[in-house]
Amino acid sequence: MAIAGGNITLDSTEGMDKISQTEKVTSPYFSDGTTELLAANIVSSSLTDTNETYFFGISNSTTPTVEEFNVAFGSTNGYGSLVQSNTKAETEAIYKQYASLLLAPTEVTGGFVISSPGTTSAISTKDTEIFVISSRRSNMKDRINKGTWQISLSGSNNLGTSAATVAGDDGLLHLKDDSSTTKATATPVGDRYNIVSCSSAGTIAAAATTRNFGFFYPDMGIMVLSQQELSASIPGKGAGKDTTVKGGTLGIAHRGFGTTTTTNANRKTALRFVNCLSSATGGKLKFRDEEDQVSAQYFCRVRSGQMNFSNNPTYVSGSLNELRQKTMKGNPSTFISSVQLYNSAGEIVAVGNLSTPLKKNFSSEATIKVKLTY
Repeated sequence: MAIAGGNITLDSTEGMDKISQTEKVTSPYFSDGTTELLAANIVSSSLTDTNETYFFGISNSTTPTVEEFNVAFGSTNGYGSLVQSNTKAETEAIYKQYASLLLAPTEVTGGFVISSPGTTSAISTKDTEIFVISSRRSNMKDRINKGTWQISLSGSNNLGTSAATVAGDDGLLHLKDDSSTTKATATPVGDRYNIVSCSSAGTIAAAATTRNFGFFYPDMGIMVLSQQELSASIPGKGAGKDTTVKGGTLGIAHRGFGTTTTTNANRKTALRFVNCLSSATGGKLKFRDEEDQVSAQYFCRVRSGQMNFSNNPTYVSGSLNELRQKTMKGNPSTFISSVQLYNSAGEIVAVGNLSTPLKKNFSSEATIKVKLTY
């Protein structure tokens, strides 16, 4: 029922008739509503040959056409690609693309400086080869939830047998960010954390000052990993560096991150990361997304002299528009059943119905709180 004089103007100044709040809500990352994609279900997406020159998709075998992540290999030396005269190698283009995207303008030329492979202290030399993991935008929502994700990799050493783990609890290399122990580093694309090794339970094995595997950019949903650091733990059999088979059918001996140094063919090096994930010995991806839910609470205050009459045509009768109910004379009572919010252009933006009608007259006032979440 519309109310005469019912257009009450709200003071939308923050802290007056409006209070805004932002809550961080997390949920499972993967398209099937789960937080983990296990090795048995990890497959590389079917892409065109042109796309596979630059990156590979990571999918669930039950939905192979849905890419959960993309993985790319970048090399400032052009390793692993076919370098033709007067052209830029695809792997070099990938490296420079992510450097331009993630690094400050003064750092782009210097490239990604992560750490030295297998040593006990980080050094300031450029990582010339990197693996890049990119999240699917619709899955990550606003960002990847820091501190809860984990990547588990397995493969072989250079002799072709199972590679030793850094954490030392199950023969796998587990990686996560160090947000639980280290403050974020500010970058042009938001916070950045280090990627370090951990146990299967998620306990950090060594700080980034001891050994840093890469950088994690939660707002971008991107992880940049040092090929040298990965290779120091899981190199793969040396003879297989120039051969990368989709699905890893060459066996554990050829699963590793020891990459070729040739520039005479597309070696599909990014596929090495997928193969080390899809190993039958425990590879997996574990992720949650994060979303900012903004809610605005509007306090609709109804004063004693407001909302005490109705402009409903049935409220009056006769040519003189006399009150149909004589009891409405003097101190009438009405019942508020809903609230409508309008923008400055007079367009309705929200309607809220009260669970029970609210009695109103000249002797009472009311405050109705309307909460919008978006």
